[in-house]
Amino acid sequence: MMGEALSCLQCGKCCFVDLTAYAQESDFKRWNAESRQDILSVIEHRHLVWSGDRLISADTGSVPRECPFLFSDEGKWRCSIYETRPLVCREYEPGSSELCPQFNIKKQRSK
Repeated sequence: MMGEALSCLQCGKCCFVDLTAYAQESDFKRWNAESRQDILSVIEHRHLVWSGDRLISADTGSVPRECPFLFSDEGKWRCSIYETRPLVCREYEPGSSELCPQFNIKKQRSK
């Protein structure tokens, strides 16, 4: 039963991580080339710093809980920068991580 890709459930679970920890230099270069100051400004103003084992806000000490570009729309989670989302998001496949509720389905299919 291998082969058929799983469709995204738009549950947002894979987005409940901080995008700035995973965005690559190529993403920042692309956003600069696209003049996406809206994206760059959000990232810059979060003032996140590495605190040994996680990112925290240098301003509040809080731990970021989700991607700042994630929003809820009629019970589904959506990306406000989908067309230019980071490479890590573009390459993510539903079920490829234990974060995804479809992880066990994908694992069963690969057997």
